[in-house]
Amino acid sequence: MNAVVQPNTEPMLLRQDADGVATITLNRPSQFNALSQPMLEALLAELEAVAADKTVRVVVLAGAGKAFCAGHDLKEMRGNYTKAFQQALFRLCGKVMMQIVNMPQPVIARIHGIATAAGCQLVSMCDLAVASDVARFAVSGINVGLFCATPSVGLSRNMGRKQAFEMLVTGDFIDAAEAKQRGLVNRVVPLESLDEEVAKLAASICAKSPAAISMGKQMFYSQLEMGLDAAYQQAAEVMACNMMCEDAAEGIDAFMAKRKPVWTGK
Repeated sequence: MNAVVQPNTEPMLLRQDADGVATITLNRPSQFNALSQPMLEALLAELEAVAADKTVRVVVLAGAGKAFCAGHDLKEMRGNYTKAFQQALFRLCGKVMMQIVNMPQPVIARIHGIATAAGCQLVSMCDLAVASDVARFAVSGINVGLFCATPSVGLSRNMGRKQAFEMLVTGDFIDAAEAKQRGLVNRVVPLESLDEEVAKLAASICAKSPAAISMGKQMFYSQLEMGLDAAYQQAAEVMACNMMCEDAAEGIDAFMAKRKPVWTGK
């Protein structure tokens, strides 16, 4: 297990690798894993390192303590009350969110407790999300006079506009079942089954071609921002390139021979 150390010597992030899965755990439990500037910097660096690690097939993002993530560190924000600091903070947060999208491995959010404000944003920007039945979600900045503008980007791309906007202007919590119904999370399971369910999803992805997963993830997000015709052109080009991969030839041959494929990632 690797650790990114805070100035007070406590680990800010924990990383554990096993069977192609890298689990990154936010580790500020006493602050409900608030996304301070140092936390965001550490998380960005860790995600960049994982993205370059060919042995990692899936990333799991988790939180230590009672909460998954309670959003930005309001105490830090008030203690650095300049526009320049706020701009730098939110731009850094945006870089972290885009790194999740741009990295080749699928990222699964493991939500065991509350995910609020930028914590809810983090869930929305992960490729997949598995929540416990006791998890709750909110974009609650509005309750302190702050519209959750940056979380609205991910939220509005996960659920219907009116559902997202209602959360943004009320700050009300929704439970895990409602989050699944609205499209914010993929699966909801009892808390005691959360790790098992995350592991099952990760193992299913790890069993597939890493080349196809990487190409597919990149194409999936790029086509979402295109018109219909451009999206089909992009998808056709990606499929043609994917067919030229060694993994595609191996997968088709293995299917026809009724054997298990051996992926090379090429």
